[in-house]
Amino acid sequence: MSVEPNYTIKQDGEYEVVIQKSKFIAHFKRVETEEEAQAFIQTIKKAHWNANHNCSAYMIGERNEHQKANDDGEPSGTAGMPMLEVLRKRQLKDTVVVVTRYFGGIKLGGGGLIRAYGGTVSEGLDAIGIVERVPMQRLTLSVDYGWIGKVENELRQSSYLLDDIIYAEDVTFHISVPVEETDTALAWLVDLTNGQGGLETQDIRIIERDFVR
Repeated sequence: MSVEPNYTIKQDGEYEVVIQKSKFIAHFKRVETEEEAQAFIQTIKKAHWNANHNCSAYMIGERNEHQKANDDGEPSGTAGMPMLEVLRKRQLKDTVVVVTRYFGGIKLGGGGLIRAYGGTVSEGLDAIGIVERVPMQRLTLSVDYGWIGKVENELRQSSYLLDDIIYAEDVTFHISVPVEETDTALAWLVDLTNGQGGLETQDIRIIERDFVR
């Protein structure tokens, strides 16, 4: 997982729209590998075997190493690429989308197809939601009981996340801070406790928060 903030879909889901009597169904799924993406694409094709087209696109990897678009019989460049461009524009990672089309009898033309496939994906993403994945550095701060009130109050008023408080021989605060703010947070905690607290750096965890354009 990248230590840079990145975006992906909030949840797997579907979105359906009718354009000029053709039914377009966008199927979204989070994936971590190309194999998972291809397996999902095949699952949708099997479920909608009688559809006219099952076009697909995905972006996978920390640096978007794996990108692919497939028109599945639509005129070249009118389906898969417009879908992939939406994923790129939204900066989504680890996401695969398949758009199933049931032809309604009215031809849309090249421009119409591009708008239909791209628009279906874009509207579908708005419907199912996007999250920002933020890498957070986990810290622990151990202090004497006399510091409980001050430390807890300051932490709750700060922008950092107070994950847990463990009461034992000392009091240990479990804190998460944005990775890029680790040094600043450590300095602040030392100052807060006049250097009397025991500070340790733990692992990095990823939190997800809703992203609104």
